[in-house]
Amino acid sequence: MKILILGGYGVFGGRLTRLLGDRADLELLICGRNLAAATAFCDSYTGAPVLRPLRADRQHIAPLLHAERPDLLVDASGPFQDYGEHPYSVIEACIGARIPYLDFADAADFVFGVAQFDAQAKAAGIFVLSGVSSFPVLTAAVLREMAGRMDIVAVEGGIAPSPYAGIGLNVMRAVVGYAGAPVKLQRNGAPSHGLGLAESRRFTIAVPGKVPLRNLHFSLVDVPDLQVIPPEHPTLTDIWMGAGPVPEVLHRVLNLLARARARFGLPSLVPLSPLFYTVLNRMKFGEHRGGMYVHAAGMRGGQAVEESWHLLAEGEDGPYIPSMAIEAVVRKLLAGETPVEGARPATHALALSDYHRLFEGRAIFTGFRSEDPHAPLYRQVLGSAFAQLPTQVQALHADAGERRWRGTAEVRRGRGLLARMVAALIGFPPAASAVPVSVGFTPERGGERWTRDFGGRRFSSWQRRGQGRNTHLLVERFGIVDVALALVVDADCLRLVARRWSCLGIPLPKALLPGGNTFETERDGRFVFDVEIAAPWIGLIVGYRGSLVADPR
Repeated sequence: MKILILGGYGVFGGRLTRLLGDRADLELLICGRNLAAATAFCDSYTGAPVLRPLRADRQHIAPLLHAERPDLLVDASGPFQDYGEHPYSVIEACIGARIPYLDFADAADFVFGVAQFDAQAKAAGIFVLSGVSSFPVLTAAVLREMAGRMDIVAVEGGIAPSPYAGIGLNVMRAVVGYAGAPVKLQRNGAPSHGLGLAESRRFTIAVPGKVPLRNLHFSLVDVPDLQVIPPEHPTLTDIWMGAGPVPEVLHRVLNLLARARARFGLPSLVPLSPLFYTVLNRMKFGEHRGGMYVHAAGMRGGQAVEESWHLLAEGEDGPYIPSMAIEAVVRKLLAGETPVEGARPATHALALSDYHRLFEGRAIFTGFRSEDPHAPLYRQVLGSAFAQLPTQVQALHADAGERRWRGTAEVRRGRGLLARMVAALIGFPPAASAVPVSVGFTPERGGERWTRDFGGRRFSSWQRRGQGRNTHLLVERFGIVDVALALVVDADCLRLVARRWSCLGIPLPKALLPGGNTFETERDGRFVFDVEIAAPWIGLIVGYRGSLVADPR
């Protein structure tokens, strides 16, 4: 199979080529205006397909199509928002040459307008799919799943790339181009508009049982979803889609410029694209993690309901997700599965199950969350991952009422002066090799008071569900200090991972955040705990491990 990839040596085209690196039955024509760049990419490629560099001008692509006769054309160039007076010249050339077409388009008007070529594409016997990327293919697949459980009324979503993912100059031009400009969307059941990158919201991407991303700042982006999703759901009245790039300080500078452009009628910010491109690709720090979310509110059986879908991608796997939709379509073509003829947005190109297969073997995790404020505390935070816990761990956390568990424990104490001072301030027990222990759980202000008794030495903490920037975290208060913990399901363990902390509501430096290897599990039918509290420059403060059983009294 021969595939011509426009922009094949760029960010998205290059990633697509690598994703198909196991297919020796492919010939990939790596095309673009810069033949030297295309040649360099082909020379450095180590995959199984045969690669061939070609120079191509998208405005005069027809001669190349007739000369090469590819089985498929993939447009991975862009920016699709800036294709001039003839934005669909490549699609028209493909229809004329009867060559199927896919693209990565992220421009809402471009993707929405592709349907005008439906009759021509059918007459030519080919498919033309536009917007074959996370927005809108993955979004649409998630919403179809949700629509089976509710009548969707409002949709909000966002994508949060890793700071190490890198961004192409064409993508930056597209984003900066609509900053402060009207963005078409639907509000209150009617066509409306927002201001690109001038409207912002916060959200925490948290796959059940995984360490959530930081609570992120998202701003409105002009993506195809805003126009192609509403016709799919007759009850939908509102839709909003955002992006949450980091560092946040640069993101907020772009917010200010977008608002200034809208307020004072300033010209396009496109001339600033190279500056933002350079700065964003150099400011790479923080966690190498990215994600995506879709939140829907709707009605089920006359009751208002909410549900959210979360995606978390670790390390180098995340940047490949936008290219995976076209990868999946290509693999289906190789297996003899061809999309229906005609031209349209790619909202129905893949199902959510197709993405599950694409994510297998990668550090990419997904999950749904439904709100249940009446559930026990740990079930609220963990969501569907609660069911993955060992039986005794579930039993300890499954009851929201007052209860007590008893057992024995070993206690270790840090020997440094600061460690002893902190332990004494909180009231941690002294070191002991075997001491009777009991833990009492008492409902308190929407959370739980945990009172621990180690052989007569008692100390307590208050646990509750996090709010705001601590959303989807468990917050535990020791005296005047709050520690926000991620609940992570790891094989047969529930791990508690410290993420943020504060004193009297004032955030404290992450560099000083206490941590340690803390987990709960089950052994020989008993609940087992292993708690370690340590801090930078202090070392171990206290550690205690042991087992508990429910006290029937």
